[in-house]
Amino acid sequence: MNQHLQQLIDLSHVDKDIDAFEPQIEEANLKLETVLAKKETKENHIAQLEVEIADESAKKQKNEMHIAELSAKLEDNSKKGSSVKTEREMKSLQLEEEIAKEQLSFANEEIVRLDKIIDSKSEQSVSEKALLDEIDASIAAIKSDVDAKIQIIDKDRQVVFIKKQELISKMNQKGLAFYQKIRRWAKNTTAVEVKHQACMGCFMAINDKVYSEVIKGEEITTCPHCGRILYMPTQEEQSA
Repeated sequence: MNQHLQQLIDLSHVDKDIDAFEPQIEEANLKLETVLAKKETKENHIAQLEVEIADESAKKQKNEMHIAELSAKLEDNSKKGSSVKTEREMKSLQLEEEIAKEQLSFANEEIVRLDKIIDSKSEQSVSEKALLDEIDASIAAIKSDVDAKIQIIDKDRQVVFIKKQELISKMNQKGLAFYQKIRRWAKNTTAVEVKHQACMGCFMAINDKVYSEVIKGEEITTCPHCGRILYMPTQEEQSA
């Protein structure tokens, strides 16, 4: 096989190996990202509960102030009762007292209702904070595990990077530029095998002339349909 063609094929395999490290890193980080996302969700829920508790507490305080006002009004009306001179004034005072008592009863019921809501949301907040503490405790261990995995991946990746640099240093720069131009759009299918007289990049059949050139491997041959570099797989690759 043409030496320059073999170098391009080798480079395509190395680039494929390098690109394969990225999904490994993403997979290693996925568990940590999932836990951090769960933590953020818990924190947001706790913050929302605190806002809701504050709102309900404000409503309760408003009702308590209203009860104080109504109680003062009833006490005042009680004092006025001794100085009422006409039946009309008496009925008016009684009507005011009945309305005040109804409002007082409603305000007390509302406070009971609000207390239940506040208690329920407070319990939820305590429960969520306990779960948040558990998540925080697990994050350090997960991060340590992820860092260890990424360190191994980086070590392996560095070996492949060195292999690529060594390969590039021996390559013809014109051929390298040609390869890089195709790789910009073809990515890991820059150099592809030919099987059953078809390009394994675009899966289009190639004519007999191009197929013969690929079999000989004396020159760098590209697919007439997609422009990828073509080569015949080795016996090992065919077996695989």
